[in-house]
Amino acid sequence: MRELFDLVLAYGTSVVFGNVLLEQLGLPVPAVPTLVVAGALAADGRLPFARLLLVALLATLAADSLWFLLGRRHGQRLLRTLCRISLSPDTCVRQTEGVFEKYGLASLLFAKFVPGYSTVAPPLAGASGTSYTRFLLFTSGGTFLWAGSAVLLGAAFHGAVDRVLGALASLGGWALVVLAGGLLLYILFKWQQRRRFYRFLRMARIRVHDLRGLMDAGEEPVVVDVRSQNARLRDPRKIPGARMIDLEDLDAHVALLPADREIVLYCT
Repeated sequence: MRELFDLVLAYGTSVVFGNVLLEQLGLPVPAVPTLVVAGALAADGRLPFARLLLVALLATLAADSLWFLLGRRHGQRLLRTLCRISLSPDTCVRQTEGVFEKYGLASLLFAKFVPGYSTVAPPLAGASGTSYTRFLLFTSGGTFLWAGSAVLLGAAFHGAVDRVLGALASLGGWALVVLAGGLLLYILFKWQQRRRFYRFLRMARIRVHDLRGLMDAGEEPVVVDVRSQNARLRDPRKIPGARMIDLEDLDAHVALLPADREIVLYCT
């Protein structure tokens, strides 16, 4: 961590720009520590506040604009790809779509504070048909809130930042061991959570050709499309005869579904 302090001090806003750009492109290189350190240096008069916020904004707009345009071009396919490499791929699509449907473009104001959603929100905005001008307005506001809060945090506690960096430096290599251990424990927790989810799916899921077999045999299963409204707009294809019910309204419709036939739900 002390090396980070020296790096920001030596290269200033160039390090901030590069770190923010890489994080917003989706790489696992968190920019908040860099922004906090930069804020501490700005409080000591060694870096300019306004330039820090400007380079953070430019780096974010560059990355977010790329994701926005890719989302507009590739839509649902890009979202699935991004979620497939997340730590929670089985719920990622539904959760991110749910947040965007609930808050719309306003979700961009807090997206940077939510791990994972920060990368997925711009392509979601592009896939939803939002105008690029409105997207820039909201993502710029979110960037100022996110980067500004980190820089101000570093400035407000610049004395404490120096002491923390000194303490981590005194730990030497053990500081990295502690940080890596915490990250490893989190990954193991998410992996175990996913294993439990898959064990449940093995009991409850039905494969595509099995569903087709039921239909061809005249079993007439009840197929329910519980995808979000945005997901249906991006991909209007559906299983023939499927009923469209929002997942949030499913409990209210359960009693109306026939109890003497197989009921199959499908989502994104």
